[in-house]
Amino acid sequence: MTEPAADPVLTRRTRIARWVALGQRVGWALFGVACVAFVAGFVTGFEGWVVTVVVAAIVAGSLVLAPAIVFGYGVKAADRADRENSWG
Repeated sequence: MTEPAADPVLTRRTRIARWVALGQRVGWALFGVACVAFVAGFVTGFEGWVVTVVVAAIVAGSLVLAPAIVFGYGVKAADRADRENSWG
């Protein structure tokens, strides 16, 4: 017996879901770095490098997290649509 071929749509969706999870972890971690740097800067005085770290972490976190959230909603919607429209 041969193994049935994997559905290329489901395979691609799974790959996208993995990238989404990684993007969300990285994005939220960058926001965490920004928060910690902000508190450290508040306590010690806002030196130039602290402000740079805070701003860079917020910008990078936004650039990574925003598409990850959007694609995450897309993957979840596609999974939900498959469940609702399946005949099995």
